[in-house]
Amino acid sequence: VPHASRLGWWLSIVAAVMSFGYSTVGLGLGISKVVENKEIKGTLTGVTVGTVTPTQKVWRTFQSLGNIAFAYAYSMILIEIQDTLKSPPAEENTMRKATLISVAVTTLFYMLCGCVGYAAFGDSSPGNLLAAGGFRNPYWLLDIANLAIVIHLVGAYQVYCQPLFAFVEKEASKRYPESKFITNETKIHLFPGSKPFKLNLFRLVWRTIFVITTTLISMLMPFFNDVLGLLGAIGFWPLTVYFPVEMYIVQKNVRRWSTRWVCLQVLSLACLVVSVAAAAGSVVGIVTDLKSYRPFKTDF
Repeated sequence: VPHASRLGWWLSIVAAVMSFGYSTVGLGLGISKVVENKEIKGTLTGVTVGTVTPTQKVWRTFQSLGNIAFAYAYSMILIEIQDTLKSPPAEENTMRKATLISVAVTTLFYMLCGCVGYAAFGDSSPGNLLAAGGFRNPYWLLDIANLAIVIHLVGAYQVYCQPLFAFVEKEASKRYPESKFITNETKIHLFPGSKPFKLNLFRLVWRTIFVITTTLISMLMPFFNDVLGLLGAIGFWPLTVYFPVEMYIVQKNVRRWSTRWVCLQVLSLACLVVSVAAAAGSVVGIVTDLKSYRPFKTDF
């Protein structure tokens, strides 16, 4: 699906800058809070039993695995990113280097933000430090950070939805090739001398309905950590581990029951266990949240 590629390299740069921006703000505010407290809150083992029950601690630990998995659920767009690269050097080598650097930087920043945030607030740390009542001042800096989050997520939303958009539109064209509403494209010149913009009414209507629907669902279920953990758990094992591992085995013709094959299968199985545990923890969290649930309202 080439649609995501057409969004341009500039979208990736904007998303990277926004991500770096709000992560840096969160990290800086966390450090300043630790300095203000003149102590490091929290413990090495996480939230203490007493603040939560032992059962709650277990479920929250599982849920946190889903949150971590969500941070690495980018594998579904790697092929599309690779499709935009030019060679030489070989796309494979470029992607390997880019993935290594991005994973290392992402892990470093997220671990720093998580650890510093916990050191700043201890057992009372909110799920979202920038938007859930963790940091409250300076307001202007928090506004900038949250604006960066919005810009980042809007761009990511467009990239991640392109395969779904393309699939639905392609299937609709196959099923109803005679429908002018689905197949006709109207050329519109936005600026004099510019390339015409192709407007398709079906694309406009169905994508608009899709965006409105997903937005309403997200507003109806404002369970940030729990939903994030559930999405991470659902997508992590099949998309980030299982399919890549199986494709590697087929491509490299890895012999069944060889040492490499066994190691890959153990890795896949371990990640499956993590995903199942994370999904269970997130579902328990959602069920707990529903007990005090109020539509379209989030308690900070």
